[in-house]
Amino acid sequence: MPHDRSQDLSELDDWVAAIAPEVGVDPDDVPVGEILDLAKAVAHGVLRPGVPVTAFVAGLAAGRGLSAQTVLVELTRRADAWRAAPSVEVTG
Repeated sequence: MPHDRSQDLSELDDWVAAIAPEVGVDPDDVPVGEILDLAKAVAHGVLRPGVPVTAFVAGLAAGRGLSAQTVLVELTRRADAWRAAPSVEVTG
């Protein structure tokens, strides 16, 4: 029997509806689809363990006043381009 992703998304919506108000967030302000797009871009374009770290960075940026939509779009764009970009050498 194939896995039903719509059931997963429904459960995720239920999860967001349960936890968001506990931390003062309106569940309608949580762009689940865009967050999942970012997670996919990071997991496939950067590194799987980078997903929660990137989500944390996105949350910090949004919490500091940047538009959540802008943050998600920009970080997704950066993750999509990560493997294609030449390596940057960090000197210090």
